Amino acid sequence: MVIPRFPIHIVMRRTPLQSRWASEKWEPLGIEIAGVPGDDLVVTPFPPVCLKDDADGALWRFAGFALELHRSEGEGYYLNLREDVSNVFVMWRRDEARVPPVFPVYATVSYNEAARSMDSGESVDPVPLPAEIRAWVAPFIREHYHPEPKGKQRRNDPFRDGAFKK
Repeated sequence: MVIPRFPIHIVMRRTPLQSRWASEKWEPLGIEIAGVPGDDLVVTPFPPVCLKDDADGALWRFAGFALELHRSEGEGYYLNLREDVSNVFVMWRRDEARVPPVFPVYATVSYNEAARSMDSGESVDPVPLPAEIRAWVAPFIREHYHPEPKGKQRRNDPFRDGAFKK
């Protein structure tokens, strides 16, 4: 099966905090487009690169990621793109033995895939969806996702069919 992929970099941000519970906060800041999308495109991960590190915080670029489109996630793409503000969802983890102590695992444009990861306890944060990626996802949704038509709902009616006639 052919898998459409869009190559991206993920940028993570460290913000210093004035708190007795935590000295810093990590979160995805955004994504950068890293090339032209293609079918079965191969992306190669690279070591993270520090873009900035000072008293105001730090920025790290993680290269070698790709957004993938799967027919089974059509509803999740549709739900994301129909919103006023659409997002790329970045799933990331913490590992104090690494430098930096955080790393992204994957990114997706599927609302449902992000929700499943959050339900399993993973850290998932939204970042704005670039227009180029939106333009790439929209035709895929039109071709592969067709919402089921809404049917008439039958309510649980105990008096239906004369079940309680005297």
